[in-house]
Amino acid sequence: MRSFLAIDVDNPLKDKIIEVQKILDEANAQLKFVEPENLHFTLKFFGQINNNMIKELSRIIKEKIGSYKPFKLKIEGIGVFPNKNYMRVIWLGAKNPKKFSEIQKAFDEQFSKLGFKKEKSYIPHLTIARVKGGKNKDKLLKKIEELENIQIGEMQIKELKLKKSELRPEGPVYTTIKTFKL
Repeated sequence: MRSFLAIDVDNPLKDKIIEVQKILDEANAQLKFVEPENLHFTLKFFGQINNNMIKELSRIIKEKIGSYKPFKLKIEGIGVFPNKNYMRVIWLGAKNPKKFSEIQKAFDEQFSKLGFKKEKSYIPHLTIARVKGGKNKDKLLKKIEELENIQIGEMQIKELKLKKSELRPEGPVYTTIKTFKL
């Protein structure tokens, strides 16, 4: 099964994120928005793995997670991957993500011992849309620039979730396999 380790977005912040998506939609560009129930920060994407690997990952997460306490994360700012000339992903950023990055790096190190490739340069981000074509790119860039300093809000990070991803024609469906409390 396709799996990843994630931090879900708090419900109160989802309404503000939907507002941002509506503003971007005004550009009438070719965008596929992430559904509110699918909004998350990915700590690590594992790809296709089997049940034995799920057990190994769960064991490692349980061992390491006790080292961390809940922390606050601010969601603000907007950006694109890979760049403004060739946009594929529109994302919201994490302000002062020191603790977030520390956790990601520590888990990435542990997961590499199981054969997973280490992240080269991890940027904490929340994907809100995928760009499916170049229609109205200039209008879209203008909307992104208008939202450059957007403040979504702050959330308390209390848990990590191991999730599976099922790709369906109508879009991905994410299901929580296991929740790990900080």
